[in-house]
Amino acid sequence: MLQGIDTLVFDIQDIGCRFYTYVSTMRNCLEAAAAHQLRFFVLDRPNPIGGVCMEGPVLADARRDFTGAHRIPVRHGLTVGELARMITGEDGIAAELTVVACEGWHRADRWDRTGLAWINPSPNMRSLTQAMLYPGIGLLEGTNLSVGRGTDTPFEVLGAPWCDGVQLAALLRSRNLPGVGFVPVLFTPAASKFRGERCSGINVVITDWSTFEPVRTGLHVATALRALHATQWDTKKIDWLLKHEATRDAILAGQAADTIVASWKKELELFRIRRQPFLLYD
Repeated sequence: MLQGIDTLVFDIQDIGCRFYTYVSTMRNCLEAAAAHQLRFFVLDRPNPIGGVCMEGPVLADARRDFTGAHRIPVRHGLTVGELARMITGEDGIAAELTVVACEGWHRADRWDRTGLAWINPSPNMRSLTQAMLYPGIGLLEGTNLSVGRGTDTPFEVLGAPWCDGVQLAALLRSRNLPGVGFVPVLFTPAASKFRGERCSGINVVITDWSTFEPVRTGLHVATALRALHATQWDTKKIDWLLKHEATRDAILAGQAADTIVASWKKELELFRIRRQPFLLYD
């Protein structure tokens, strides 16, 4: 496929979450470019959910696969251009990389500050709200839980036929999480998991964008489900996107969500230092 090509161009909008796999495709292309001595251009785009906040456990190299392309946290706060610089720089991928940087973007800017139109980067990523929720709610997709695929509001609702949405919303509201509310809902997915089945669950509502923490919120949802529905909630694949055994074990052991979040602090601080040489924006 690469015969007669001298340059590969990556011009794809990411959303700032480790398991959103456009970055994995970029890494594969970088490796192919290095193997075939091709130039590689990244036409950089803003990180829609901002470039300052970072959340979640940092991926171990031994867990790297197509849903985890590099040693980064779940919410990484980097653009695709910065990620390309980090991946090639840290892993010695000898691609002839050029990043065409964004003009006028600053790290603290979410998509709503850019003035750019929202164009769905994938069929179930239909708004900035859904992109912001995805690192926390999408994290639960490996379990027997609908995260709203097959509805008009993917990642804004979650539930299952076995779930008690009223109890779940009440427990989560009692935890007073910043920037988010929880409303009991009933919904019936038209596709994907639990297609055609009535699901009870919650609508996750962002009330303050500046304080909302999606991964922390997703972890609170997980620990609440564990507390309320330990027998019905199938957690065999909870580590599919999480890829962090200590966090998985802590959820299953019933540890408090904020205790688990605090356990990530050291590795996130080390990541903050690691990423510094590859940043392109203030």
